[in-house]
Amino acid sequence: MRGFFRAYHKPNTMKIHEYQAKEILARYGVPIPRGRVASTAAEARSIAEEIGSRVVVKAQIHAGGRGKGGGVKLAANPAEAESVASQILGMTLVTHQTGPEGRLVRRVLVEETLPIAKELYAGIVLDRAQGKPVLMASAAGGMEIEEVAAKTPELILKQSFDPGGGLLPFQARKLAFGIGLKGAAAGAAAKLFQALARAWVETDASLAEINPLVVTEDQRVIALDAKFNFDDNALYRHPDIAALRDTNEEDPLEVEASKFGLNYIKLDGNVGCMVNGAGLAMATMDIIKHAGGNPANFLDVGGGANQEQITNAFRILMSDAHVKAVLINIFGGILRCDTLASGVVAAARELDFKLPLVIRMEGTNVDEGRRILRESGLNFTVADGMKDAAEKVVALAGQAS
Repeated sequence: MRGFFRAYHKPNTMKIHEYQAKEILARYGVPIPRGRVASTAAEARSIAEEIGSRVVVKAQIHAGGRGKGGGVKLAANPAEAESVASQILGMTLVTHQTGPEGRLVRRVLVEETLPIAKELYAGIVLDRAQGKPVLMASAAGGMEIEEVAAKTPELILKQSFDPGGGLLPFQARKLAFGIGLKGAAAGAAAKLFQALARAWVETDASLAEINPLVVTEDQRVIALDAKFNFDDNALYRHPDIAALRDTNEEDPLEVEASKFGLNYIKLDGNVGCMVNGAGLAMATMDIIKHAGGNPANFLDVGGGANQEQITNAFRILMSDAHVKAVLINIFGGILRCDTLASGVVAAARELDFKLPLVIRMEGTNVDEGRRILRESGLNFTVADGMKDAAEKVVALAGQAS
């Protein structure tokens, strides 16, 4: 199911474009190709004229696989750069990461081409088992790292490091030699690995990836592509990075939800979910799948949700035309069951909510919450446990469809 994996891993993450990621890398001393971003074909031609050699024109969207989708093209001269930019700009680019709806291309990156001798991979993520960031390097650049990990895991070298001290010189050299580099290229790669580690730590990134990282024929080591994701919870420390957010690349309902402090991710099913707590939300999606249904969203209203947030959560669920029934699954703690029930009743009346609604609640003031629902006069189905709730909501969604 498209987006299901994303729902498990996306919360508190902001993505940026390739050209923005490269600008950040350049600030930390990572070599990048000469080039600039353009929003018109005429701008693309002007940039190609400045570069003065063959260029590559690359669609800027928050997704991989752009080349396979027709979003990356070579141009031998400025006139050709203008022509291919006009083809890419305004296209709806479909890749394996966008889903069938694709993404509208609003910008292209125009860069010099390079004499590539070797393609490598470098990336940093947080290893939660160790509680440290780990830098991964591989000689299998240009491939999806997940594919390399599945088929040839021995090609991926890993080095954890202390964020306070950064990646140490001997660790960086060990990685460079480990992926087969020698001489000047090994030294350049080691220096780049240390710069990448500094960038990851100092920007509060959750992911930093260079794929491919290329070695040129004259032994330079350059970031040919770049990707950064950032921890939303740290963006208050980085207003410059927060300003890079492109809401055009995000689902409109997800953008709307973020305005009200709701963690919402749109999926492709027909059972709407409203849950308090990310762990319970994931368990709810699992049990809906087990009952034969498909969740339409991940929606965590949080432990301290108020009536306004519940109302806005309902409004967002109603905005998704694919939703045929809604499951509210709440464990009352900070968010008491009677508070939730009052908010649900008020929101349903205010929004004239017509969809079948199943509620499963346990915890603080649960009896009072059930009484409020029972006496509301509204058509709620109160479930006895998660299994019962999932089976009931899947059945109601099927009937509505």
